Amino acid sequence: MSAEISDLYRSLTVVADGVEVTRPELVRRRADRRARIRVASTAVAVVVLLGGVAVGGRLAFSADGSAPLPPPADTPGPLPTGPALRPSPSVPPTLSASPTPPDSTSGGSPPVSTTGPAVPRTPTSIPDRAFFSLAAANERGLESWTKSEVLPKLCAANYPSDSAVVQRRGRFLAYKRPESPAESVPDGSYRHTITIYRAGRADDVLRELRQAVRDCPVQKLSDGTRTWRQRLLASGEYGDESVLFEMRSPYPDGMGEPGAEEVRLVRAVRIGDVVTVLWEQGWEHTTAERARVDADSRRAVAAIESWLD
Repeated sequence: MSAEISDLYRSLTVVADGVEVTRPELVRRRADRRARIRVASTAVAVVVLLGGVAVGGRLAFSADGSAPLPPPADTPGPLPTGPALRPSPSVPPTLSASPTPPDSTSGGSPPVSTTGPAVPRTPTSIPDRAFFSLAAANERGLESWTKSEVLPKLCAANYPSDSAVVQRRGRFLAYKRPESPAESVPDGSYRHTITIYRAGRADDVLRELRQAVRDCPVQKLSDGTRTWRQRLLASGEYGDESVLFEMRSPYPDGMGEPGAEEVRLVRAVRIGDVVTVLWEQGWEHTTAERARVDADSRRAVAAIESWLD
């Protein structure tokens, strides 16, 4: 052995003699403590891993709409709502569920639309309430049902639309001016009729009436003593459409002011398949007043519209 190696072994012996050798039981305790630390670290890692898997599973479970996630512990509870206000879990609150259309092969009926205007139904009978009432100040208390002519005679006019009549009712009523005493002679009278026509035929009535007035500008009535002149007037807005015409004739001898004329007014108004005619006939050669006829025409239209609603 060389002198260098002998010197190295000698130095090692000196160092080893100065170091205290660890006892065996201390070595075992240190080994056990290291083992427990490794087990605890492994357990913590497993718990963290399982927690992540559980959270991910709950998120996936909630995402398909099967069950909602519970709110955080510090989230306030929901406000109380009635059953009708609580949204279904399967339908988002901001959306409304649409009904599934019936299968045409299964014989189910298609859904009935509730939108759009309702198609009016053609009536088949005319009740008393379809006729208007005079204003209280004009009421004279003279009224009766009648089946007389609907329109004044206009030369040789005829009306093909009469073949489409479903039902017709008429009445006679007298009126007075507001300033006239209730017991006085009436200041005028109406022949008022209401006629139901088959669907789509009522507009023919007004067309035929306009043409009849144009075709009969002058005529002599049955008494043969006076000449009457007819002409169309601007009717204004009444019902779906309307026709207004006047009849003029000089007063008979001894009646009215010299040079004055007796005037009759006739207005026909269509409301759907119903036509009402207000024919002002006067009373002992009184003259029709346009303002009064207009006001009573509006009353007549309002009564029919109320009946048809």
